[in-house]
Amino acid sequence: MGFTIGGIRDLRPGTRRRGRASECTVVAEYTGLHGWDVTPGARAKAASGDTAGRCSCGAPRCPAPGAHPLRHARAVPAGSTLREVATAWDEVPGAAVLLPVGRSFDVIEVAEPAGRHALVRMERMGLPLGPVAVTPHGRAQFFVAPGAFAELPGLLYRMGWDGARLDLRCLAPGSHITAPPSDLAGLGPVRWLRPPELDTAAHPPHARLLLGTLAYFCHRSAAH
Repeated sequence: MGFTIGGIRDLRPGTRRRGRASECTVVAEYTGLHGWDVTPGARAKAASGDTAGRCSCGAPRCPAPGAHPLRHARAVPAGSTLREVATAWDEVPGAAVLLPVGRSFDVIEVAEPAGRHALVRMERMGLPLGPVAVTPHGRAQFFVAPGAFAELPGLLYRMGWDGARLDLRCLAPGSHITAPPSDLAGLGPVRWLRPPELDTAAHPPHARLLLGTLAYFCHRSAAH
């Protein structure tokens, strides 16, 4: 997965400055460094004022303002360079950065407090971890290997969590998540709770390695 961008010398871990990077550079990191496809997405007005919640797609009654792919916008494939990303993004100025689920990764989503507690426990246990995003409406999104959506019911059953009412779900393949630094539905930016790393972003852990800890903290949160 080659990533050679002329003039970009600060994309190595520990030296990148995401806050000062252009959106195109961030997208190029996702495609070139991490091997993810990126889809241009709609944006919504911030949650205040007369136009709050209106979607940039133009639909007057958009069912998911600021949280869906733009129609007719072409995806930017994994492996794209900064120049290729810039060319694609010129066609959709102001687009949000969306990542398709089910290709390079699946996503297990839980409430943010449970996700934060689970992440601390996983790090102490030395479990392999992929990226973890946190949304402005309080959801933690754990990247896991593709196939988790189909496997989740069986995994929960074998772990004894199938009868528990857990605030835990696996996003369906073909859905999209909003990626940092983009805004989600006018509520604010999505942030990394655990940023992607070169050695794990393209190969996130299998869901079975994380599911027991996630289920435990979801159950504990519900009990309180």
